[in-house]
Amino acid sequence: MIGKLNHVAIAVPDLDAAAKLYRDTLGAKVSPPLAQPAHGVTVIFVELPNTKIELLHPLGENSPIAGFLEKNTAGGIHHICYEVEDIHAARDRLKAEGARVLGDGNPKIGAHDKPVLFLHPKDFCGTLVELEQA
Repeated sequence: MIGKLNHVAIAVPDLDAAAKLYRDTLGAKVSPPLAQPAHGVTVIFVELPNTKIELLHPLGENSPIAGFLEKNTAGGIHHICYEVEDIHAARDRLKAEGARVLGDGNPKIGAHDKPVLFLHPKDFCGTLVELEQA
């Protein structure tokens, strides 16, 4: 059901410093910051030959990333994202298997302008999983 790894999302306390690390130290192609008010984050995409790293920083007081960074002050992996061919079919199959879809269960448009869902980390080895329609 799942396809390729789309990205690994890393919450960071300092977006500029994280971008500099990936760009200058690791030599990666790094996008400009992109505010995502609907998701409460500012993102930077690090392009790799086989996937992306998504650097996440809180945007606004109600950002879900703010709480994560309060517990993980140095930052850390927030979620992994897999591509699926049909997000509704994937959701229905997962729910039938007992997996919990976060929110109201309906896909939302994610940072890549494609439908996404998040799956409860307790159902996936302690890892928050995002599914993105390819």
